[in-house]
Amino acid sequence: MFDLFELYLHEDCPYEDDTVELLKIQGEGALRIITRADGISACTEDLAGLYKKKGIDVLRFVESGERFRAGDVIFEVKGEVKTLFKSWRVSQTFLSITCAIATETNKLASLAKSVNPNVMIATTRKAHPGMRRFELKAVIAGGGRVHRNSLSDSVLITPNHLRFVDELRDLKSTRKIEIEPRNEEEAFRFAKVADVLLLDHHTPQKLAKIVPKLKALNPRVEIAVAGNVGECNIQDFARFADTIITSAPYYANPLDSTTRIEPATPPTLLRAQQR
Repeated sequence: MFDLFELYLHEDCPYEDDTVELLKIQGEGALRIITRADGISACTEDLAGLYKKKGIDVLRFVESGERFRAGDVIFEVKGEVKTLFKSWRVSQTFLSITCAIATETNKLASLAKSVNPNVMIATTRKAHPGMRRFELKAVIAGGGRVHRNSLSDSVLITPNHLRFVDELRDLKSTRKIEIEPRNEEEAFRFAKVADVLLLDHHTPQKLAKIVPKLKALNPRVEIAVAGNVGECNIQDFARFADTIITSAPYYANPLDSTTRIEPATPPTLLRAQQR
């Protein structure tokens, strides 16, 4: 499997860092990523792995799932300064995305569970290209679940599939069979054969009417809801769902943070030593 971090680094610095080369910066240094906001950490272990491969000492980081406060150092390394400058922007951007996803997931889960302690918050396959592995990990760090990791690990019969089949009979699978009905009539028809019914773009008012009837038809059927769910209304949906499916955490505003790189030896002292 190819290294995603190497792709990110190549995009940002395909050859040399022209500024560092111009200024002839060299030697040892320390890099610290400092958050300006409260949040939940995610994927710092993955980033630490990158620096270890580059021969950089990882001093500390806030582990995935742990909370941090504004002003905290969430990641700190020490080593060859040219490598630190090449990795700086990628590292800060990476954590600003993953920590924001974990933080938003946790916020949504907390709101939903305040009215339904058993509801699960699960995210979709709509992760950004090249970031799915990390974005899904960030969701889990925030207390969420993954609805579908890929087409190869789940069964979801959507309206697009239903246009190719006349009826759903004798469906047997080692996985849960999830069906997204196109209308209310199909929801009642498929309730008996589905393990999970995905009700997309239904209002809470409509869910209040049909979910009890669907459960009466099949007490074991799980109800998943999706579509236009956010912080402002997730509690309304949570009252009628076993699972709430959302892509919202992937689009959370990036965590506000900054990076500070300092020489291990102050320049004035270094020049004195060189005389």
